[in-house]
Amino acid sequence: MAGLDTIDRTLLRLLQEDGRRTTLELAERVGLSPTGTSQRVKRLFREGYVKAVRAILDPKKIGRGTVVFIQVRLDHTAPHIFERFSDAVAKAPEVLECHMVIGGFDYLVKARIADMSLFQDFLERVILPLPGVRETHTYASVGDVKPDALLPI
Repeated sequence: MAGLDTIDRTLLRLLQEDGRRTTLELAERVGLSPTGTSQRVKRLFREGYVKAVRAILDPKKIGRGTVVFIQVRLDHTAPHIFERFSDAVAKAPEVLECHMVIGGFDYLVKARIADMSLFQDFLERVILPLPGVRETHTYASVGDVKPDALLPI
C-alpha cells in the first residue's frame, strides 16, 4: 500500500464498510473538503484500489442459502487443462469463487445453491462435466462464521 497516506486508507476502509456513503459524509469523516475528498476517491478508483461498488444480497432471500466448498482434483495437470477448467467454471453462475491451490487437490470451489436437496443436480450438471475433473470432495457449510469479511487496511 505504498503511496497511500492515512486519509487514503481511511477512505478505503469507509468505502469498504459502506460504498453508498456520500462524498460529504466521507469528507466530514476524514477532515477534507468535499472537492478534495472527491478527487481522492476518484484517484483510488482510477488507480485500481477500488474495483467496484456493489450491494451485498441476502443469499437466503434469493434462493442461494447453502454454501458448499468442493475440492477438485484433475486427471492431469497441464496448461491447456487448467485453461479449459478455468473458462468453464467462470461460466457457472452458482460458483462464487474458484481458487487454484497447491496441495492434495487442484482447485477449491465455493458455490451457493438453494439447499442440499439440489446439491446432486448441481454436482452432476456443473462440477463433474468441467474439463479434466477426476475426483471431488464436498463440504457443506453449516454456518457463516465470518462471511464477506472486510480487507484489513
